[in-house]
Amino acid sequence: MERREEQLGAAGAGAAPALDFTVENVEKALHQLYYDPNIENKNLAQKWLMQAQVSPQAWHFSWQLLQPDKVPEIQYFGASALHIKISRYWSDIPTDQYESLKAQLFTQITRFASGSKIVLTRLCVALASLALSMMPDAWPCAVADMVRLFQAEDSPVDSQGRCLALLELLTVLPEEFQTSRLPQYRKGLVRTSLAVECGAVFPLLEQLLQQPSSPSCVRQKVLKCFSSWVQLEVPLQDCEALIQAAFAALQDSELFDSSVEAIVNAISQPDAQRYVNTLLRLIPLVLGLQEQLRQAVQNGDMETSHGICRIAVALGENHSRALLDQVEHWQSFLALVNMIMFCTGIPGHYPVNETTSSLTLTFWYTLQDDILSFEAEKQAVYQQVYRPVYFQLVDVLLHKAQFPPDEEYGFWSSDEKEQFRIYRVDISDTLMYVYEMLGSELLSNLYDKLGRLLTSSEEPYSWQHTEALLYGFQSIAETIDVNYSDVVPGLIGLIPRISISNVQLADTVMFTIGALSEWLADHPVMINNVLPLVLHALGNPELSVSSVSTLKKICRECKYDLPPYAANIVAVSQDVLMKQIHKTSQCMWLMQALGFLLSALQVEEILKNLHSLISPYIQQLEKLAEEIPNPSNKLAIVHILGLLSNLFTTLDVSHHEDDHEGPELRKLPVPQGPNPVVVVLQQVFQLIQKVLSKWLNDAQVVEAVCAIFEKSVKTLLDDFAPMVPQLCEMLGRMYSTIPQASALDLTRQLVHIFAHEPAHFPPIEALFLLATSVTLTLFQQGPRDHPDIVDSFMQLLAQALKRKPDLFLCERLDVKAVFQCAVLALKFPEAPTVKASCGFFTELLPRCGEIESVGKVVQEDGRMLLIAVLEAIGGQASRSLMDCFADILFALNKHCFSLLSVWIKEALQPPGFPSARLSPEQKDTFSQQILRERVNKRRVKEMVKEFTLLCRGLHGTDYTADY
Repeated sequence: MERREEQLGAAGAGAAPALDFTVENVEKALHQLYYDPNIENKNLAQKWLMQAQVSPQAWHFSWQLLQPDKVPEIQYFGASALHIKISRYWSDIPTDQYESLKAQLFTQITRFASGSKIVLTRLCVALASLALSMMPDAWPCAVADMVRLFQAEDSPVDSQGRCLALLELLTVLPEEFQTSRLPQYRKGLVRTSLAVECGAVFPLLEQLLQQPSSPSCVRQKVLKCFSSWVQLEVPLQDCEALIQAAFAALQDSELFDSSVEAIVNAISQPDAQRYVNTLLRLIPLVLGLQEQLRQAVQNGDMETSHGICRIAVALGENHSRALLDQVEHWQSFLALVNMIMFCTGIPGHYPVNETTSSLTLTFWYTLQDDILSFEAEKQAVYQQVYRPVYFQLVDVLLHKAQFPPDEEYGFWSSDEKEQFRIYRVDISDTLMYVYEMLGSELLSNLYDKLGRLLTSSEEPYSWQHTEALLYGFQSIAETIDVNYSDVVPGLIGLIPRISISNVQLADTVMFTIGALSEWLADHPVMINNVLPLVLHALGNPELSVSSVSTLKKICRECKYDLPPYAANIVAVSQDVLMKQIHKTSQCMWLMQALGFLLSALQVEEILKNLHSLISPYIQQLEKLAEEIPNPSNKLAIVHILGLLSNLFTTLDVSHHEDDHEGPELRKLPVPQGPNPVVVVLQQVFQLIQKVLSKWLNDAQVVEAVCAIFEKSVKTLLDDFAPMVPQLCEMLGRMYSTIPQASALDLTRQLVHIFAHEPAHFPPIEALFLLATSVTLTLFQQGPRDHPDIVDSFMQLLAQALKRKPDLFLCERLDVKAVFQCAVLALKFPEAPTVKASCGFFTELLPRCGEIESVGKVVQEDGRMLLIAVLEAIGGQASRSLMDCFADILFALNKHCFSLLSVWIKEALQPPGFPSARLSPEQKDTFSQQILRERVNKRRVKEMVKEFTLLCRGLHGTDYTADY
C-alpha cells in the first residue's frame, strides 16, 4: 500500500506547490473548521482544506484519515478528497494503479458497511466515479463485479450490512453518472454500458423487494436504487416487474414515499411512451389505488392522497397521446381521466386543507392539446367523449376557486393567502385554455348559472359562489375576444343586481367590467350600466387596484363615447386624488386614465379640465419650490411631477396611434392651434426650472423632471416642436451644473425626433455639443463612478450617428476624444455600459468614408480599439457580451479592411496576448477566419465565441453548454 500511495502521490506531483498538507495539519484545519468560533478562522481553514483536497499529497493523507480510530468528520473528509482526486484528476493516475485503487476502495467500503453512513456514501461515490472512468474498456462488467464481490460469503461483515452497502453503491452510480464531467463521447459509451449492466441490477432488486424476509430498511434502499437507475432511460418493459413490486409496496406506509418516487420516475421517462402495451398494463394498477385514495381523503391523510395523485398524473400527463391513440382502450383511459378529475376536485381549500389539486392542472392542458391535434374524424369521436368531462372540469375548478367562509379566511396567514391567489391564477389560465375546447357554450353555461343564482328567490346564495362564476367569466373575457358573444349584454345587465357585501367579490366585479371594456366600446349604450359602480368603487381604498385599473381600461377603450360622462369622471377622480385614498402607483394609473379621457374632448374642454385638475398641484408645487429642500417635500415634488408625466403620457389629441384603425375613429378633427399639453408645459416651465434650481443635486427630482418632458415628447412627437428651444436650453444648464443620465436620455429623444428638421437643428446641435464637452470633462476627472452617465452618453452618440450624422461634422466636436472615451468605456465592468459602447462603434465605423474626422480618427486610433476588443474577447469581459464585440470586428472588417488586416496580425503577435492559453497557430487561424468573413455576421459571432472559449480554457468543457 505504501508503494501504491507513493506512486499515486508522484502521479500528481508538480500540480501544486507543496504546502504542508500532512495528516496532522489536515486534522488541525478540520478541527478549526468545525469548532473554531471565529468566522475568519473557519473561512481560512476551509480555503486551505480545499487546496489540500486537490493537492498531490491528498493521495497520501486520504487513506490515513480513513483509519478506524478517526472521528467520522475526519473520515468523511478523507473519502471526499479521494472522490475529488478520482473524478477531477483521473488523468494523473497511472494505468497500472487502477486495479490496486479499486481493490483498496472495495476494502474500505466493506469496512464502513457497518460504520458511519455518511462516510460509506462518500466512498461509494468515489468508487462509482472510478467505475465510470474505467468503463467500458478497463472495467467492462463493473456493475456485475460489484454485485458478485458484495455477495461473497467469506466477508467479515454481516449479510444485511453487505447488502445495504451494495445498494448504496448501486444507487450512487447512476447519480454520479448524471453529474459527472465526462466528455460527451465518453458519456455516450458509458450510458450504453450502464444500460446493458442494468441486467445485473434489476433481478437482484426484484428478488430483494419481493422476498418476505427482506427487512424494511433494505426494501426502502431497493426502491431508492430503482429510482436512481430508471433515470438512465431504461426501457419501460425492463422495469415492469419492479414497477409492479413498487405498486404492491404502496400498501406499506414506511415504503410509501419511496415507492411513489420510484413509480413516478419510471413512468415519466421520455422514452416510456414507446412501450404502449406496458403503459396499458399500468392503467389497472393505478386505478387499483382508488380505494386507498378515497380512504386517505376521508381520513385527511394529505401525504397519501398527494402521492397517489402524483402517480395518476405522471401516467396521464406524460402519455396521454400514446394512450388516446389506443382507441379500443378508450374506456380504461377515461377511467384514469376520471380518477385525475377526482384529484382535481379533492375536498378542502388549497393550500390549507389540501395541496393535491394543483398537481393536476397541467394534465388538462396536455389532454386537450392531444385531443385537438388528432385528424378530424378521431377528434370528433374524442370531442364527444371529453366535452362533458371538460364541462365537469369547469364546475370542479370554479368550486375549487371559491373563497372559504369569511371567518375561516380570516385565520389564514398572508403566505397561505398568496398561495391561494396564485392557485386561482392557475385556474384562470386553465379556464381560458378550456374555452378552446368548449367555445361559446362555456360562456352560456356560466351565464345561465349566474342568472339562476342571482334571480332565484328560493335560497340565499353565498357571495363565494357568485364571485367564482364571475371569476370564470373574467378569466375568459380577459384574453379571448367575447365581442360576438350573445351572453355579454345579459351579463352587463346582471352585474348591477349583484349585492356587493365583500371586498373579494367587489374586486372580481371590477376586474370583470375591465375585461369587458372592449365590448363596451362596441356597445356604448351599456356604459352607464357599469360606470357608476366603478366610480363608486374608486372611493374605497381596499378596491384601489381593481377600480383604478378598470377605469383606465374603460377610458382607453371607450374614450370617444365618454364625453357625456367626462365631467363626472374628472370630479370623482379629483376628489379621490385630493383625499389621497390611493397609493402612488394607482394615482399614476388614474392620471393615465384621465389622459385617455381628455384626449377625446374638444380643445377648450381639455384646457378647462386640465386647469381644474392640475391647478391644485401647481399651487402645491409653487409652495414646495419656496421651501428649503428636505426629504418629505422631495417626496411630494416627485409625486406631483410623476402625476403630470403620467397624465401627459396618454393625453394625445392628434390620435397618432389611431390613424391605422380607419377614419371612423377620428371623430374629432385634429385641432388647430397649440397642443393643450404644450400650453400647460409652457405655463409651468418657469416653475419647473425654479424647482430644479433647488434640487439639481438630487437624481430622483432631475429624473422626474426629465420624465415629464420625455413622456410628452414621445406622445406629442411633432406637436412638441414649440418647446424644443427652451427645453434644449434648460437641459444644457442642468447637465453643465450636475451631469445626470436622465438629462442625456432626454437629449437622445430630442435628437431622435427633431434633429433632422432644419428649424430645430441649431438648438439641438448646441445641446449635443455641450453634453459632449461636459461628459468628456467627466472622463478626464474619472468616469468610473458614473457608469450610468457613460451608458447614456454612448447611446446618445449612437443615436446621433444613426439619426443625424451631421452632428459629427461640427469642428467643435472633438471626435478623437469621443473615440478614446468610448474605447475606455469598453473596459467597464457594467455590461449595459459595454453594450452601449459597442453600439456606438458599430454606428461609427460605417461612417469612416463619409465623415472625414471619423475616417481620420479610425486611421489613427483604430488599432487601440482593436486591442481593447481582443482583450475583452481574451477574457476581460463577460462571455454574454461576445456578440457585441463580434459586431465591432465585423464592422472593422467591412469598412476598414486594409487597416484591420495589418492591425490584427500586429496585435496578436506578442506572446500571451490576449491569453496565455493560446498557441501562435490558434491566433493565426482566428485572424485569417475573421479577415475572410465580410458578409456573414452570424459566422463572425460563432468564431468569436469559439475563440473566447479557447482564451478562457473552456473549450470542450461542460461550460460550453451555455452557448
